[in-house]
Amino acid sequence: MQTGIPSETLPKRHGGSLGSAVFRAFPEDFQVEELLGFTPSGEGEHCLLWVEKRQLSSNEAAGLIAEQLGIRKRLVSHCGLKDRNAITRQWFSVHLPGQESPPAQQCNTEGLRVLKITRNGRKLRRGVHEGNRFKIRLRQCSFSAADMNQRWRTICEHGVPNYFGQQRFGRDGNNVDKARALMRGELEVHDRLLRGLFLSAARSEIFNAVVAARVANGTWGTPLVGEVYGFADNRSIILPSKQRGDEIERFQTHQLEITAPLWGAGEQLSATAVLKLESEIVAQHADLCEGLKEFGLRQQRRVMRLRPSATSTQWRGKDLILAFDLPKGTYATTVLSELCSLVAPKELDP
Repeated sequence: MQTGIPSETLPKRHGGSLGSAVFRAFPEDFQVEELLGFTPSGEGEHCLLWVEKRQLSSNEAAGLIAEQLGIRKRLVSHCGLKDRNAITRQWFSVHLPGQESPPAQQCNTEGLRVLKITRNGRKLRRGVHEGNRFKIRLRQCSFSAADMNQRWRTICEHGVPNYFGQQRFGRDGNNVDKARALMRGELEVHDRLLRGLFLSAARSEIFNAVVAARVANGTWGTPLVGEVYGFADNRSIILPSKQRGDEIERFQTHQLEITAPLWGAGEQLSATAVLKLESEIVAQHADLCEGLKEFGLRQQRRVMRLRPSATSTQWRGKDLILAFDLPKGTYATTVLSELCSLVAPKELDP
């Protein structure tokens, strides 16, 4: 049985850790702001709430909004799942046809504050947002500003492997094991969201394995024959049979990225050299591949490079404050792992 690659041992692209830093000592140290990517229309049967939440998951926040308004939770929607141990700002939509928008104070409760209210003709669906803006404070950094500046420039210029972060694999890290149990019929999961989390972890395990192999063999940043290209926002791909011949040049100018599989039923989308390489890797996860097919997931792709944008850095004593934007579905911790080792506050020396 494959036990997977622990996130801390996934091969890095830009060398070893520069040192250590304390991560998430306080909720304020990890701030996330959702980038919706479009402007709500201002009218319609869906009430949109711009919410700031503290130490609440997105699902917990949706439940609190429903409770405060006295409605069923299924009437509250949101685009993405934001971190719990953080301060995050994101949009929620509430289906209120023929009803006035509630006052902000009616929704406010401990850990949740409504900052703005508007309307829209459609509800927010999972993944419709554009990305997220992060502001992260790393405390008691053991590395120098000069080393950090050099490494950060490299990260911003060349990007990092777009690994799924440890959050995808569960707080205890055993979501893939639960997926295997689910696939073998040894675990019954009636909650659709929870079942989806386990299956997503299985897909992420395979994706990370392919990316890790290409980082290790030096082809992560080198297109091979048979690549499936994609755009950084993950909204579309270019199959080998649909390519026009200038994809390598567009890759080199950051217009395109190369991709790795999100496993499911159907033929693999890559070809020739890439198909051979990927097939050898995914064969080591045959049980997960078969299970994903049986649960009806289809072959998809995800770009292998993650590049932060709109970046800034600031030092306050030994604390480093980083700000950057990332596309939806990607992980700030994946970027940070190429910079330093993240230490939990409890691991600090007194």
